[in-house]
Amino acid sequence: MILINGESKEHIEIADRGFQYGDGLFETIEVRDGQAVFLERHLERLNSGCQRLYIPFPGAELLSFEAGELCRRSAGGRHSVRAVLKVIVTRGSGGRGYRQPDVIQPTRVLSLHPYPDYPEIYREQGIVARLCATRLGLNPTLAGIKHLNRLEQVMARAEWNDPAIQEGLMLDVNDHVIEGTMTNLFYIKNNSLYTSALAQSGVAGIMRGIIMKLSAEHGLPVIEHAFTKDALLSADEIFLCNSIIGIWPIKQIETTRFSVGPLTQSIQVWLDKFTSDDCMEAG
Repeated sequence: MILINGESKEHIEIADRGFQYGDGLFETIEVRDGQAVFLERHLERLNSGCQRLYIPFPGAELLSFEAGELCRRSAGGRHSVRAVLKVIVTRGSGGRGYRQPDVIQPTRVLSLHPYPDYPEIYREQGIVARLCATRLGLNPTLAGIKHLNRLEQVMARAEWNDPAIQEGLMLDVNDHVIEGTMTNLFYIKNNSLYTSALAQSGVAGIMRGIIMKLSAEHGLPVIEHAFTKDALLSADEIFLCNSIIGIWPIKQIETTRFSVGPLTQSIQVWLDKFTSDDCMEAG
């Protein structure tokens, strides 16, 4: 199911700058029982990204209405239905070459997709990750936002086909660990929570922000900093997160093994409750 500028269709203009240049942003949102989870937070981030790229924001009210229409169709009166909602906003069509059109008319695309069939064991017992050779470039202008230019992640994900490996970890060109190909990364050392600062590269995910907030509220120190592979491999616990998977502990990186530790499990509990409360309020 797809809505393009509010209409049910499956094609956009060939001249759309999202297709031509990756000139736009996107959000990937979990849908539970016909409701988009943390929709308000996703739209706030989308609005922030639009401001940074000087793309007129279509408006939270309009996007919420269209998201609601798609999500209700996905539920269809059934219970416990899960799906994935993708929201894309581009700069629209027009302009010669890289030059923006004088009047920007953004394109908005909302689409629903099946929820990925990830085994519950990933959440409970952890996953295996690898270190990717593909490096993230440094660009403070674009760091943090979820823009459409994702070739670095595409190339990193192409590095492996082994089904025993669930995620690849990406470093920047200065050999600092930043994130996974589709996830944000945290590690725990000496009862403190660490994550990359994302000042030069990476995506500041919705779940990342929620986990940092919940951890601070529960008295767990949260530190954003630049760290190396060696620092990561000496961690007590490591986990990944995004808006679809929630939290996956890491049990192995290359040949180094880790336990699914008590702090990771506590953060999972905090996040589950926070998510459930949000869904109840939205309902």
